[in-house]
Amino acid sequence: MKATLVPVHFKSGMDDEFRTHLELVKRLLADDADVLPPVALGSRLPAADAVVFPQLLGDAFSQLAQLKAIKLPVIVLTSDFGTVNMWDWEIVTFMKAAGMTAFTPYDLAQTRTICRALALKREMKEVKFLVFQDRPGVGGKQAEIFKRFWWWEDRATEIIRQKFGIRIVKKSFKALGEEARQISEADARQILKDRPIPSAGLGDRPLSSAVKLYLAVKRHVQDDPSIQGAGINCLNESEYSDTTPCLAWDLLYQDQRLIWACEGDTLSLLTLFLLERSLRVPVMMSNLYPFLMGNAALKHEKIDKFPDVPEPDNHLLMVHCGFFGVVPRPFCVSWNLRPKVLAIVDDNAHMMDARMPTGPMTLAKLHPELAALQVIRGELEDYVQYPGSDCRNGALLKVADGRAIMKSFYSHHYCLMTGKQATDVENLARVMDMGVDVL
Repeated sequence: MKATLVPVHFKSGMDDEFRTHLELVKRLLADDADVLPPVALGSRLPAADAVVFPQLLGDAFSQLAQLKAIKLPVIVLTSDFGTVNMWDWEIVTFMKAAGMTAFTPYDLAQTRTICRALALKREMKEVKFLVFQDRPGVGGKQAEIFKRFWWWEDRATEIIRQKFGIRIVKKSFKALGEEARQISEADARQILKDRPIPSAGLGDRPLSSAVKLYLAVKRHVQDDPSIQGAGINCLNESEYSDTTPCLAWDLLYQDQRLIWACEGDTLSLLTLFLLERSLRVPVMMSNLYPFLMGNAALKHEKIDKFPDVPEPDNHLLMVHCGFFGVVPRPFCVSWNLRPKVLAIVDDNAHMMDARMPTGPMTLAKLHPELAALQVIRGELEDYVQYPGSDCRNGALLKVADGRAIMKSFYSHHYCLMTGKQATDVENLARVMDMGVDVL
């Protein structure tokens, strides 16, 4: 979907500059926005996602009441490059003082991100997430941990629906596991023939089981385009399947850009969905282990010490299920399917050993009550290995102030993007009417 923008002009009318910039906006945003016919400021606005000003004039100071009456978000695109012009900051200041939501992108990529976020905000009212679970946190493996998680609560599901319109559909993981077991070996072998899977140390049976679970999930999602995200309570209720869904999430993202979340974590699923659909950057979720957590983190990952680095207080390990985390192949510089590591899943299960590029990175996570989107800027420095542990290959992250972050974490699950994405995440949060917490 594209954002719908309505251009607005001031009382002096549409001059050549206005027309020229309007045509530029149409051309530069052709893939991300549909631009309606221009409307005079003060007139009734048609249905749209936002107002666009291709030109600002001194008329604004005599039309502040009409500006204040605009209830839609406003994007100021007054330069020749699909961005704000520096001469317009004073008028924008008056707009903001009048209570308007005004976006002033200074890079065309920001403008496009804002448009995609606007379209997504409208689209989400028709979106569903599908989660396979039975009695999460009640029994199963490590129930004493899983019963603490907010995303299982009915209130969490309702907040997501109220805020964004997204409905979470819940189905039985036990039934899904049985459906996967009923899929024929011939069907599984055909997938493996058509789509070779890089793997190391996995026999035929683990690969077959992984593909069968992929096919079982695909049957539930392929006929309903409103299902754009999915998750499984794959660890806590691992007794329902002889495998894990890691490969399924990789293949389904490649098939139809289906967004995934480990452990049926709907807050992480929503965070991934917002980021991937708006920013269109590589993104994944995993567990964070700050060095400042000390023995509590070391014990969980079964390692004896953190890597020796300068400024250890400002470092974190990112590890999930023995490796970096579940990441689709298109996002990675290396990717290989390996045997499972965690004791709580079936011996036949698998996990991916994947790496995203080192360099600047951005962490993000939604507040549990969707009040804000937290952003953490840093560096993915390297990958570290601890043979025989629950961290066979984890990411080493550097942040500016580890102690400040320790006071502010929303969850143990965070989403990681490659590159410096903080500004675009801030714009996304503003489009979605949320606060932003930048660290």
